[in-house]
Amino acid sequence: MLKIRPIEKKDNSTIASIIRNTLEEYNSAIPGTAYFDKSLDNMFEAYQEKSTVYFVAEWNGEVIGGAGIGKLPGEPDDYCELQKMYILPQARGKGVGRRLMKSCLDFAKKSGYKKCYLETFSYMRNARKLYEKNGFKYIKTPRGNTSHTACDVWMEMDLEGYRKE
Repeated sequence: MLKIRPIEKKDNSTIASIIRNTLEEYNSAIPGTAYFDKSLDNMFEAYQEKSTVYFVAEWNGEVIGGAGIGKLPGEPDDYCELQKMYILPQARGKGVGRRLMKSCLDFAKKSGYKKCYLETFSYMRNARKLYEKNGFKYIKTPRGNTSHTACDVWMEMDLEGYRKE
């Protein structure tokens, strides 16, 4: 049974491992990616600020992925970012990403954010398809100050038109 819940301190090492292993899988364990984020080993602590959240996906008690929402540094206060969305290979293509994203976008809208931004890689085709299907549109240049300079795809969504189901 799939369960989406807020991150707990005990999830820190598991989520860090899922993120690092996924980036290694795509040969993206390079500077300018989440692989080197200072917050990666302390995700629970990193998402304790107001208007931030990190959700984990659990399948029968095992953490299989996660995704978060946080303010986009360097942008107006009503601009958020879908952050660190990574899922174990065996859990992909089963609706986990869609459920995680929905939880994040519902939280973002409820928190008063008006726009949501994300960064990814052109070779992460399935992730991009998921984002497109859920209303994200491509933009030509990066926004904010995320420090993820290796990403080559940028997308955003107008949350005004997003409807919680």
